[in-house]
Amino acid sequence: MEESLYNIAFERSVLSSIVFEPSQFDDIETQLSVDDFYVAAHQNIFSVMQDLSARDKPIDEEFIKKELLKRKAFDENALLDILTANPISNTSAYVEEIKDKALKRHLLTLTTEIKRVTVEEELPGDEVIDIVERKLYEITQNSQSSDFQDAPEVTTKTMAYIEEMKARGNAILVGVDTGFAELNKMTTGFGKGDLIILAARPAMGKTSLVLNMVQNLINNGKGVAFFSLEMPSEQLMLRLLSIKTSIYLTKLRVGDLNEEETRRLKDATDAMHRSKLFIDDSSTVNINQLRSKLRKLKSQHPEIELAVIDYLQLLSAAGTKDRHQEVSEISRGLKMLARELEIPIIALSQLNRGLESRNDKRPMLSDIRESGSIEQDADIILFVYRDDVYLYKEEKEREKEALKEGKEFISQYVEKDEEDAEIIIGKQRNGPTGHVKLTFQKKYTRFVDTPTYNKTEIVYENIDMSDAEMEVTPNVSMPTI
Repeated sequence: MEESLYNIAFERSVLSSIVFEPSQFDDIETQLSVDDFYVAAHQNIFSVMQDLSARDKPIDEEFIKKELLKRKAFDENALLDILTANPISNTSAYVEEIKDKALKRHLLTLTTEIKRVTVEEELPGDEVIDIVERKLYEITQNSQSSDFQDAPEVTTKTMAYIEEMKARGNAILVGVDTGFAELNKMTTGFGKGDLIILAARPAMGKTSLVLNMVQNLINNGKGVAFFSLEMPSEQLMLRLLSIKTSIYLTKLRVGDLNEEETRRLKDATDAMHRSKLFIDDSSTVNINQLRSKLRKLKSQHPEIELAVIDYLQLLSAAGTKDRHQEVSEISRGLKMLARELEIPIIALSQLNRGLESRNDKRPMLSDIRESGSIEQDADIILFVYRDDVYLYKEEKEREKEALKEGKEFISQYVEKDEEDAEIIIGKQRNGPTGHVKLTFQKKYTRFVDTPTYNKTEIVYENIDMSDAEMEVTPNVSMPTI
């Protein structure tokens, strides 16, 4: 291997400095890993140092030698070279150089891996891309190191955030606008780095609700990325145009428009042409491909403020067949991607049909399919519930039973153009849970604020602030601290 990819003298100097001043090890260990060393003997010695430190044993010549002999990895010449090397007082520059060369070696190894899976194993192109994306992500994650921020630094950033909020006039909305006044009050908007799960049973309108949010953002010149794994882009656009024009969706689908509606449609399509909406309707995409696509799109279009995945259960994770592990990888991957790109990501989710056997069919957290990891990783979980959907289903069941028994059936169900809807906040990491009332306009597949509704039911005692979840970015657009 070319000498530009390693520096043996630097490796010896760092290891020598640890032996002569073991107090440095804790700091160096947070920056270097065993694989960052090129020489195998150096890898063994650093690994022994890690083990000795973990057991509160002295990191000196005698203990290092003893452990190496126990592992049958003792190299007398290598240890002698380290002990005779000149220790350095400031190791940071040396550590940085070792990490840089290790990164280059890992990238070179990746090129060899690409050749192997492409030429020798003749894997399909999409599988090769999955492997490369995953390996590259692992390399970049391992090459990054972070350290504690002291209280003055954190306090300064937090005060800057408070001053920014004060300059806004103590506005309720500090994150991305949901498009609904009461929901904004409950959440203060969707924050940078938030993973939002929007869940419902089929026909409740979860896609319609998220399209309302999308429409609001693009109307205000914001950028949105939409991954539609279930619905073609043309159908999504039809729904958006119905929301924007107030033309019945059924009329748009068959092109049955009068002159006034045609004019409104033209104005709406002209506006859509200028919008910053990006739709990917690939029916099969895994978390690695989605991550790659969204990173690329965000770098090309920094104005993107929201990403939507419709829906989560259609995503897959490369390299695993265990569904529980797969969902865990997907939900955690989406959360980390939201933090990395500093945008909220909304993932739509199906609910288990078991809830329909309950008297009260309002969803709960446990109703989410594969709910464990999803519930843990999400910052906000929203449920869409419309009682009329179940009233209609029950009426149809009664009609079916009556016809089976040869009885006359007189329907008591009155179909409405506008139905009451509830958005249930089942979890909010840094805010209250509760219910928000909306109105669903069926012919436009559109949700709107309920004009006469001015009170939100808030349950502050249900705020979920468990230790396992405190590590994640808050749902307001706080600075990254």
